[in-house]
Amino acid sequence: MSITLAGPFDDTVAVVREALARQGFGIVSEIDMQQTLRNKLGVEIDRNLILGACNPSLAHLALEAEPSIGLLLPCNVVVRSTEDGIVVEMIDPRIMAELAENPEMKQVAGDVGEKLSAALESLRLQA
Repeated sequence: MSITLAGPFDDTVAVVREALARQGFGIVSEIDMQQTLRNKLGVEIDRNLILGACNPSLAHLALEAEPSIGLLLPCNVVVRSTEDGIVVEMIDPRIMAELAENPEMKQVAGDVGEKLSAALESLRLQA
């Protein structure tokens, strides 16, 4: 699940946060990979931010259905600079359901997938 957008990196991050919030997701973690790799390894990469997005209601349902699913939470959303623009990527949560091998997870993962897809589509419409 991916889209490439034009515009400044920080503006894109703000729009991504808004799109996720409209779908009930909050950001519970944030990893600046550019800064982390600079500090830890002394290497330079393009801007790269990992946002840990969580919809509390759906996370609760997922944990009720499969307690081990916490290993795959929150949903990571990556915003990164490329030569072609700012790429926004999200993993399809249905993959989590496949890994869990729990039929109850399919519905929850489908609901999460619909919300993430809606957020991505709203970005597409704003582009």
